[in-house]
Amino acid sequence: MHAKLNTAPRQLKPELERDFSRSPDLGYESPADVGFVRCLEHGYPTPLARWHCHDEYELHLITATSGKVFVGDWIGPFQPGHLVLTGPRLPHNWVTMDLPEGGVAQRDLVIQFSHEPLVRASDTIPELAEVLPLLERAKHGIEFFGLSDAADAHWHKVKGARGLKRFTAFCDFMSDLAACTDYRLLSAVQLQSTDDDASLDQIDALVSRITEHLADEHSAAALAAELGMSESKFSRFFRKATGNTFTDFVNRVRISRASQLLMDSDQQVTHICYEVGFNNVANFNRRFLEIKGMTPTEFRRQSLTRFKGSA
Repeated sequence: MHAKLNTAPRQLKPELERDFSRSPDLGYESPADVGFVRCLEHGYPTPLARWHCHDEYELHLITATSGKVFVGDWIGPFQPGHLVLTGPRLPHNWVTMDLPEGGVAQRDLVIQFSHEPLVRASDTIPELAEVLPLLERAKHGIEFFGLSDAADAHWHKVKGARGLKRFTAFCDFMSDLAACTDYRLLSAVQLQSTDDDASLDQIDALVSRITEHLADEHSAAALAAELGMSESKFSRFFRKATGNTFTDFVNRVRISRASQLLMDSDQQVTHICYEVGFNNVANFNRRFLEIKGMTPTEFRRQSLTRFKGSA
């Protein structure tokens, strides 16, 4: 295992992409020509394909080739029609594994947009608030299913328009994504809506405590008593808010943190196991395989390929 680790890049963190590096020579639209919605298309290989993140949301539609996609701590396959929305500062890369000789002229159709303009506008334009739950989910990366043809048409409408017509086409695209119920979240766990702000605050506090003290014992019975609930009521309350049982949620948060450590450090698997709160390696390996579909060692090996694709 150590021989493999020695082949890892010295820099394990994602590259933070800044606006000044987005040259029109790479396919970016000039900021002078467009507003806050920017389109981009590129082939492969390209210097744009690398393990990186940025401050904008990014919507990716893959139009050619297949391979592995890396979004946060998610590793999975992609093929033409793959549609994913990533949130701000969420690292990502698509690595083509079946590249024909000479590469491909077009692989990705991309839309980038910023957070603040939409959120500020939604304060005074209630209709725009429809997109806010979508933006919240995008923090973890969203893969959409059954929308590839519509997404292709939407992208070309946005790309071909300017000014208010572009914004209108963009809103039409976002409306379809916000209404889509056939999707999955890719990286870590995600809170769902609750009935009231007080309940959401309670869940936020619990989740913060769990994520900040992963190595501690977390008992549903103790937390239920703390909130003045029976254990069965607490279990229903927690599952409604997170979509997971309490035990499953804790395991998922621990495995998510373990995945991050496997990707971003050279710590031994055994050390990571105990650091994230598992009390034996066999249980850690079993839960990791159950949630990630591979062992921790295989996850680390595969995660190294996220750096491929740079020219």
